[in-house]
Amino acid sequence: MTTRLFVPRDAAARAVGADRVAAALAGEVLRRGLDIEIVRTGSRGLFWLEPMIEVETPAGRIAFGPVTASDVASLLAGGMPIDTSHRLCLGRPEEIPFLARQTRITFARCGIVNPLSLADYRGHGGYRGLERALSLGPAATLDEVTKSGLRGRGGAGFPTGIKWKTVADMSADRKYIVCNADEGDSGTYADRMILEGDPFALIEGMTIAGFAVGATKGYVYIRSEYPDAVRTMTEALAVARAEGCLGADAAGSGIAFDIEVRVGAGAYVCGEETSLLESLEGKRGQVRAKPPLPAHKGLFGRPTVINNLLSLATVPAILADGAAPYAALGTGRSRGTMPIQLAGNVRHGGLFEAAFGLTLGEIVDDIGGGTSSGRPVRAVQVGGPLGAYFPRALFDTPFDYEAFAALDGLIGHGGVVVFDDSVDMAYQARFALEFCAIESCGKCTPCRIGSIRGAETMDKIIAGERIDANLALITDLCQTLKFGSLCALGGFTPYPVMSAIRHFPEDFNRPRLSAAAD
Repeated sequence: MTTRLFVPRDAAARAVGADRVAAALAGEVLRRGLDIEIVRTGSRGLFWLEPMIEVETPAGRIAFGPVTASDVASLLAGGMPIDTSHRLCLGRPEEIPFLARQTRITFARCGIVNPLSLADYRGHGGYRGLERALSLGPAATLDEVTKSGLRGRGGAGFPTGIKWKTVADMSADRKYIVCNADEGDSGTYADRMILEGDPFALIEGMTIAGFAVGATKGYVYIRSEYPDAVRTMTEALAVARAEGCLGADAAGSGIAFDIEVRVGAGAYVCGEETSLLESLEGKRGQVRAKPPLPAHKGLFGRPTVINNLLSLATVPAILADGAAPYAALGTGRSRGTMPIQLAGNVRHGGLFEAAFGLTLGEIVDDIGGGTSSGRPVRAVQVGGPLGAYFPRALFDTPFDYEAFAALDGLIGHGGVVVFDDSVDMAYQARFALEFCAIESCGKCTPCRIGSIRGAETMDKIIAGERIDANLALITDLCQTLKFGSLCALGGFTPYPVMSAIRHFPEDFNRPRLSAAAD
């Protein structure tokens, strides 16, 4: 009987040698004449254990890792199944504490299925959501999404059901579904993991959205820095079309729906929805003034649903099992689960999907294991380069939209970047202003000019020049950016700057060399 060995082909696993491990396994299997099939999957998201391979046994999968090519011979020395006494044996993957504590809904199949096998996807619950949506009808499908409490996972946290209902109520000759997979925040990789590990979940979610609002065309906008994701998604779309899941009669629904991939050119601002739409139309990625909202007048002037990838990829599970189980998770107005992405100076970096409500301290200390350097955690930035810095004194903050907003923070896309006590927060504040200056689309003056003046002023503070007066000027500039910018790039830049000044004032009151000189 053929034994299956699962080796991730996720970009993070490939970066630490997964392809070399797969090649060594193939060579050793051939040499020993073993009846083994090597299946390439996505990653489960335990990056400190990658490459993590799994072997299929009658008792379930057994994981081993981190595996190098030089380990392969010893792993296969006893034939199949691999000896569980091997030093790299991790046991059943779902029993590894990092995985055992999770509530996997959006990422239920990641690292388990062959991302390009539609049969594998269906075998693990795929397309049950679309089938139920078709049986319910568009109005009831919209109602399910609304009742689930699902909110945008890209940053703003806007209720998904309300956005869909707005588009559904519009009359137009054509409507669009646009997936924002322009994942540019530091410390984030959840979109990439879905694209590379479970692309049919996104295809199904977009198809459900199209059915619910009356759209016939979808676009997936992926950042150019994700070549593996672009390739896998493109191949998955070809498989979906060949098997009738997309096209004139999508999945036997009697409705037309198709999806195309579009690749961005590396502009961070195109993560903002109107800039993304401009880019999709072949224009320079600049922010549009609102109103009109994209739901009224979006892509090519038509009503458009534009959602983050994680929102759309969660929809099939909500429709398959009903809104109530999903809405029962979380806290307050933050319902369901959030894929938390641990990065930076952290011992256990990886993706941890859990219901809203964990404290920041639980995430960093218990789940992340503290710093990889072994030094004390000093600061954590949540929500990407525009997110606020949290000191240890705020580690009892619940991980939910409202709790973070109350502290001038944001959850954003769920990235959590950890810093130890060697970090200089004045340089981090300067970085935020410089980042805004570099990435600004130039449409509005506060963002275009204010960020440059802010970086210059931070240089003076770092050099010890008129610190109090320049800190007052930074505060004034941040107010202008926050309330005068057209979009969140300028509007959120004050969050990291002011949180660094507020929580780490000692780093702004000692002269050093200027950042420019460094």
